Amino acid sequence: MHRPENVGQPVTGLDLNLNGVCCSPWRLAAEELIFLNGLKRQYTILIALEDNMYAPAGVKVSKEFPILDTMKAWVLGNPGELTLKDKPVPVPKRAEVLVRIDAAAICATDLEVIYQGPPGMIEGELPFNKNFTPGHEYMGTVVALGPGVDEYRIGQRVAVEIHAGCGQCKRCREGMYTSCHNYGLNYGDVDKGHRANGFTTDGAFCEYQVNNINTLVAIPDDMSDEEGALVVTAGTAMYALTELGGLVAGESVVVSGAGPIGLMVVAVAKALGAQPVILTEMRDNRLKIARELGADAVVNIRKVPDVVAAVKELNGGKGVDCVVECSAASKAVNDAVHMVNRGGKVCLAAFAHEPVMVDVAHIVTNNIYVYGIRGEGRSAVHRVEAFMRQKRFDATKIHTHTFALSDLPTAIRYAKDRIDDAIKVVVKPRMNAAHKAAAE
Repeated sequence: MHRPENVGQPVTGLDLNLNGVCCSPWRLAAEELIFLNGLKRQYTILIALEDNMYAPAGVKVSKEFPILDTMKAWVLGNPGELTLKDKPVPVPKRAEVLVRIDAAAICATDLEVIYQGPPGMIEGELPFNKNFTPGHEYMGTVVALGPGVDEYRIGQRVAVEIHAGCGQCKRCREGMYTSCHNYGLNYGDVDKGHRANGFTTDGAFCEYQVNNINTLVAIPDDMSDEEGALVVTAGTAMYALTELGGLVAGESVVVSGAGPIGLMVVAVAKALGAQPVILTEMRDNRLKIARELGADAVVNIRKVPDVVAAVKELNGGKGVDCVVECSAASKAVNDAVHMVNRGGKVCLAAFAHEPVMVDVAHIVTNNIYVYGIRGEGRSAVHRVEAFMRQKRFDATKIHTHTFALSDLPTAIRYAKDRIDDAIKVVVKPRMNAAHKAAAE
């Protein structure tokens, strides 16, 4: 076939948002052919697209999921400053895949990274002005395989854990990869292989991201993108209960704070058989959702003079077995250690913003155990996905708003200021319109 003279030149007169909202470049080219009615024009378009297609050496791709070699990504400049830019699509190495991001949820820790910096760390420093893309709670579709990868297939839908530890330190070998001793060491001469997408490596507020196969969890086709993006949120709840012993069936559990993590702790604790599960919170709409997720009792802390006494009254006049503190309120930690019975356990799952006062003598004399968790370690995401796959609880009850990726600043404002009672806000790169859509 004769090669047209204009092959490889920019195609004019067409709006090809190829990594955007609607369909693949190959299908777009075919549709434009029908509109333009010319075989020669089709050939020109396809060749022009091929010149900009993603095809790294040693990486397996598929024509079913064509990828351009650049993508749209939000980049963090100064604190609170995000700019939408073009970035190269990242390339998976051995034991890695390329994930097309289909949905990303906004977490309170994303706001910490964007506005304050920690726990974000890029090249050993704060993440500002480092060409860094934040975002860490996401799901998507595997679209390319690094060398030697056969554990996942192209086209497979996955939820994604945040942390891929170095795999060689003491904590990683124990399964505590969220406590990797080489956290942030993934650059230059100190590259130990650690990755924490959205914290120490580029994250989810873009179109594609590279993930180690150890961070992937396959999800079923009947799970929505939005629910898939919440698997890692629920995984943190499962990790909290795992560190408290895991076998909480018949144990009394208090959850302090009804943010996304707290509400998921309620759901997971009930799915594990805890009885009773009591939530303490100050917003009535969150208390209502907790009831829907299975809480046996709720306490509005604004309406009781003593939350510790209120909890004990609900538990037959005695302290509970476990408390999971998810509010980050300075007083909540001390309340938690006074809510549990002798020998009870407290798990701290929230980042306090200031030092807190705790009655250490009470902890010691009553043999109380206090744990802190980071993220979703010990393969908790795999376990909680099994619960969600079996419909043991409905995580979508905490999903309130969805925006297009291009509307990320608005989505962040909704999450940060809790506009319209926002709880979990999701952004999607391939929405058909750049405007808010309230979750049904």
